[in-house]
Amino acid sequence: MKQRQQPPEPAAEHTTDRSLADFRAATAQQWRHALLTGEVSSVELTTAALTAAATGSELGAFLSLDPEFALARAEQLDATLQTLRSRLGADQALTQLSASAPLLGLPTAFKDLVPVAGLPLTLGTRAIPTQTPAADHPLAQRVHSAGALSIGKTQVPEFGLPCYSENQLGDPARNPLDPSRTAGGSSGGAAAAVAAGMLPLAPGNDGGGSVRIPAAACGLVGLKPGRGRIPDDQAGDSVGNLMTSGPIASTAEDAALLFDVMAGHQFTTADRRRRRRSPVPAHGPAQRAVQRTLQKGMGRNGMRPLSFAVTTESPFSPELDIVLADDAVAALEKGIAALSAQGHHVQGAAHGTGDGSLWPQSYHQNFKTLWTSPLGQLDFDDEQLQQLEPLTQHFVQLARSRPDAETQAAVSALQEYSDSAEAIFGAIDVLMTPMLASAPPPVGWFSALGAEENYVEQCRFTPYSSVVNVLGLPAISVPIHADQAGLSWSVQLIGKHSSEAQLLALAAAMTD
Repeated sequence: MKQRQQPPEPAAEHTTDRSLADFRAATAQQWRHALLTGEVSSVELTTAALTAAATGSELGAFLSLDPEFALARAEQLDATLQTLRSRLGADQALTQLSASAPLLGLPTAFKDLVPVAGLPLTLGTRAIPTQTPAADHPLAQRVHSAGALSIGKTQVPEFGLPCYSENQLGDPARNPLDPSRTAGGSSGGAAAAVAAGMLPLAPGNDGGGSVRIPAAACGLVGLKPGRGRIPDDQAGDSVGNLMTSGPIASTAEDAALLFDVMAGHQFTTADRRRRRRSPVPAHGPAQRAVQRTLQKGMGRNGMRPLSFAVTTESPFSPELDIVLADDAVAALEKGIAALSAQGHHVQGAAHGTGDGSLWPQSYHQNFKTLWTSPLGQLDFDDEQLQQLEPLTQHFVQLARSRPDAETQAAVSALQEYSDSAEAIFGAIDVLMTPMLASAPPPVGWFSALGAEENYVEQCRFTPYSSVVNVLGLPAISVPIHADQAGLSWSVQLIGKHSSEAQLLALAAAMTD
């Protein structure tokens, strides 16, 4: 398939409202409803996404675009929608399509670690040849089956390893809040695209913070589901199974919409009697939890009061000196105030957990071993090694030189910790931490450091995210504070197993 980096100029019949050039004008939920009711077309929304991606190319959000295929797919979806409206009537078509195709006509994009049929797959590296998959990854197939269409692939770091999205294949992903700064990683291109209004929402994946970190950097909501909650992710309870897929969106309600699709939830109408009087779009269970909280608040039919513990202790301490910026502390204080105002009980972590000890000993070294050990199993030849980023080379060399007994000891220690994940909660329901310790650094700052220092500084920048992947628990990044420079600061909420809907509802209430 021929790939073009620049989309064509929108044809007049494709664009009736030039305000669609920026998806920040409305939420994904509103765009969804407008398309289902015929106020806009998928071609219009897709043209808007391609136009925004082209005019904002300096942000480095995309590694590749395929406007021809995206617009052809949008035309097919519009034709299908028109046929169903004619056959079923507008109201019944809205109800049925919102249930069977809840993302119908919405443009999105997968990061360039996920195979998508017909689009280049680079994994962010020049060390291995670019592939063009003939079939979608199961997750991409699920999202596309829900009616969404991909316009291209978003920027990632090499193999998704660092927390900043820079590689040798394309421009670095820049932060729309301050383009001199990184958008984070590894879903940095996806976060930049959503934050800049190029996309209404985007799927990401998170092995050590790769959804939550760029979401926090760019002022978005990012959900990392618990291990095993997304059916298309790798199955298994092994602590080595760090990666899970999750949504990035401007609002908690939009994140809930995409999470419900990614999790394979059924979309239904809550009140069938009401459907007979007026069209009722179908919603998934996480969406309904968010809507119920926003409509009902606390108490009867709303959210019950929860017990929160708050900590600034990082699992990387005391091996690393973790220093929080004033605005990171301010965000935490605003989060505490917001939860307390809603009637939740907020206390220090030592008062809520079983024995006052949150994190395991030697976490810094053990996680580094766990994180890098898979690279030692990859069969890179000398030429390929030289083409890798210096940080990746360093990780490969570490993994290859590490004794097997040392690797097994680290993995076993973290597996034991993961097996009793909810023991850290004790009597509390949710644990709150800062999300990032400092503002996103300038583009190129991490990569200019020596490999070992680079890794250490990434840990200092993101001191609370990777431990949640080790535990296999769900967590959400919630933007709660803006500093004087216009940068966004977030808190992280960590929940118990299967509490994703609760976390999304909390995020919605905190940011409403």
